[in-house]
Amino acid sequence: MRVFVTGASGWVGSVTVKELVDAGHTVAGLARSDQSAAAVEAAGARAVLGSLDDLDLLKAEAASADGTIHTAFNHDFSRFAENCAQDARAIEAMGEALAGSGKPLVVTAGAAIPTTDGLLTEQIAAPAVSERYPRASEQAAFSMLDRGVRAMIVRLPPTTHGKGDKGFMPILINIARETGFAAYVEGVAAIWPAVHRFDAARVFRLALEKGEAGDCFHAVAEEGIAMQDIAAAIGRGLGLPVRAIAPDEAQAYYGWFYHFAMMDSRASSEWTRRKLGWEPTHKTLLEDLSQRHYFEN
Repeated sequence: MRVFVTGASGWVGSVTVKELVDAGHTVAGLARSDQSAAAVEAAGARAVLGSLDDLDLLKAEAASADGTIHTAFNHDFSRFAENCAQDARAIEAMGEALAGSGKPLVVTAGAAIPTTDGLLTEQIAAPAVSERYPRASEQAAFSMLDRGVRAMIVRLPPTTHGKGDKGFMPILINIARETGFAAYVEGVAAIWPAVHRFDAARVFRLALEKGEAGDCFHAVAEEGIAMQDIAAAIGRGLGLPVRAIAPDEAQAYYGWFYHFAMMDSRASSEWTRRKLGWEPTHKTLLEDLSQRHYFEN
């Protein structure tokens, strides 16, 4: 299958490209720079220089492929709403190019969605787009269903970990370094789901190959890890004390990361495992945090 992948040199996109190539697919990968393009080509794919703003390019590549996987997203949280709008435009553009084709369009979304019973399943819809929740990835993708696009969602947990991680775990590690201790908030159920990025890449490939229109998959290896356990692992890794802090101290400790650190976003992948025959095989989050690579810089 010829597959177009956006974010092909990114944290999840790069290993998704490798997963696809290793499975025998022919891949074209969107890259924003010459350096990123070189990485895409080194992985065995054809590099396509461009960005999510190049809508005509996205349309052309999606139309010429047998399937599209969209992993690109600008994670600059200082302009999050703008980035969400950019993401929706890109999804809609690729969807328009696939209208009437029945081709798969696999779109990345987040699994940090609040629920009434505390456990997010694949059947629970994303919240309506609002000022508080501006991301419209799922709505943009599923708006293409009645236009003959085999649109699907893969939700990633807040912690998609592995060697080279530049996401939430390094942020927590740096906060502990700066404050001199690793903390968790006493009496608050801050629990995060997690997945190793290699396991996540396999979900994207299997969704492309086996998924049906309207499916939502969870690339979740662990339903939830308590922040207390994460803090303990960070404390061990840095050789720092671990402290329980009161809720009214949390804002000062976490700073801009406060709302993320307080999330209770447990997520199930039971349906995904049954549907795709997927089982995670790589390190758990706490196993990964026992490795020196998280604490070397």
